[in-house]
Amino acid sequence: MDLTTILGIILGLLALVGGFLLDGGHINGLLVLSAAIIVFGGTIGAVVVSFPKSQLKQIPKALRMAFSERKTKPEQLIEELVEMAVIARREGVLAIEDRAQQHPNAFLRDGLQMVVDGTDPDLIRQILEVEIEANEKLHASYAKIFEAAGGYAPTMGIIGTVMGLIHVLSNMSDPESLAGSIAVAFAATLYGVASANVIYLPIGSKIKVRSEEQIAEMEMMLEGLLALQAGHNPQMIQKKLTSFLLLDTEAQVRKEANADG
Repeated sequence: MDLTTILGIILGLLALVGGFLLDGGHINGLLVLSAAIIVFGGTIGAVVVSFPKSQLKQIPKALRMAFSERKTKPEQLIEELVEMAVIARREGVLAIEDRAQQHPNAFLRDGLQMVVDGTDPDLIRQILEVEIEANEKLHASYAKIFEAAGGYAPTMGIIGTVMGLIHVLSNMSDPESLAGSIAVAFAATLYGVASANVIYLPIGSKIKVRSEEQIAEMEMMLEGLLALQAGHNPQMIQKKLTSFLLLDTEAQVRKEANADG
């Protein structure tokens, strides 16, 4: 479980509620059932309309991706690839067949099996690059669902506020309750904007980050597999794969800097 995602959402919500209470507000003023139904129900409905059933079924996997830690570490994979390269150089690629069949990483397991089977290097690259691209597109579809929810939620909040104001203006006979009714109406806007910026959009961003990490890891494994098959020096393989990860990290830093600028 990735505690940073959970703690981030909790911290964001506590900051909003805490700031409201410190300013003299009352917690009951934030608990408006009708506004919650309009905003969250409307957002869910809009998302359901926007995406096919097959994509909506992927929401549990998308949430698991956002809230889960990485199962493997790149450094561990590099170490394993270097160890297998040593064995393959000394005893031949058939000597790593058992490790290939038992490896927990499905992508690396399939690649190693193709190496053991003597598959042409160009064909291995082609097959694994197609798999990488498919995973990248799948992860992008995960993020789109939450980005869409983040776009719909504020609009649903505005709709809820307008509906509340219509109700207020149609009952002007009781001026004393007017201010309270207006406050209740604006709770919908609060729900919409807060849920978009504290829950939906951050989850979408986390999925994108996780995807970039996983894709970089798969690309690194692909290069390691081809180097192993070609019989390259294990030390050179280790240096190449480590440099590959460093280059990916630098690219990610530049991307984040450009986004901030």
